[in-house]
Amino acid sequence: MFVINRMTKNPMTVTDDTKVDEVAHLMKKHNFRRLPVVDDGKLVGFLSDSDLMRVAPSSATTLSRYEINSLLAKICVRDIMKKDVVSVNVDATIEEAALIMYKNKIGGMPVVSNMGAVVGVITETDIFKTFVDVMGLADGKTRITLEVTDKIGVVKDIAEIFGQAGVSIDSLITCKKEDNKYEIVIRGDITNIDDIKAKLEAKGYKVIHTVKIG
Repeated sequence: MFVINRMTKNPMTVTDDTKVDEVAHLMKKHNFRRLPVVDDGKLVGFLSDSDLMRVAPSSATTLSRYEINSLLAKICVRDIMKKDVVSVNVDATIEEAALIMYKNKIGGMPVVSNMGAVVGVITETDIFKTFVDVMGLADGKTRITLEVTDKIGVVKDIAEIFGQAGVSIDSLITCKKEDNKYEIVIRGDITNIDDIKAKLEAKGYKVIHTVKIG
């Protein structure tokens, strides 16, 4: 899974001399929360709705609407944008993007080419959608969660059990726990959950959860 397949491609951008009132109008009109700031196509900043809120007068202001608009019309994007921008390369994996966003506690970032040109934007919503797709949550079917010991051949052994039962595995995810243990989450078109559960337990695998999705 790669960022290029999940990002919003060819995003709307603004220059750093764009006035804040114009940007606010664009973001509201197109329902954007973030906009890359570019100079000759190259990334120079990033602007979010929270940046706009920082310069917007509070609801308790005594300024008139005309005065507020006049104030915002004097402020340029360069005055409020983030200049030290966290970005991700277009060739990165979606896992790399998720880790960058998690470590930096951000909800979105620009995607850049090897030449530094802005080619997309990736957001937390794109990451969530990828997770939903990987887990097949929108497709329904049955999910089984096992607790296993970390050792060579476990996944192969489990796959053989499913294969012998005539069940095709649609997705398989592992999650490390403590004490050399892993959770394995398997989703498939399982018609007889009790039968496959019994086969797994007969092989020494601990089934800790089963659920029919959708």
